[in-house]
Amino acid sequence: MEVAEIKVSYSNTNPDRVQVTNSQIMYQVIMKHWNMSILEYQEEVKVILLNRANIVLGIFEMSKGGISGTVVDVRIILGVALKCNASSIILVHNHPSGKLVPSEPDKAITKKLKEACNLLDICLLDHLIISRFGYYSFSDENEL
Repeated sequence: MEVAEIKVSYSNTNPDRVQVTNSQIMYQVIMKHWNMSILEYQEEVKVILLNRANIVLGIFEMSKGGISGTVVDVRIILGVALKCNASSIILVHNHPSGKLVPSEPDKAITKKLKEACNLLDICLLDHLIISRFGYYSFSDENEL
């Protein structure tokens, strides 16, 4: 009986090493990786994966949804973080309305993800809600 062999690679061939030290840098990094033509149309969730020195390993596109919501699956986020050997993560999503106020579901998923991260010794550095004109940082607002 044949069983597939699993291979894991930890190489990062990107010569540009971006270190994230504050929410403004996070916002600048993620805006370069967002489709601006749908920022105010469709909600998306992405995860920034970082090493122990807070250098960006990559950005994972978690989901795309509708005008008022999308799916955030904690198990998928943590699976990706573990496979990338990430030490910390930053959750990012947009509000197509442009309103930079966290909803109750935003707060609930942040709490759930933080608790799950703690079990795996992965640090949830922040959760950003973004728009074309700015961002809301759970970390800056002491809600993390």
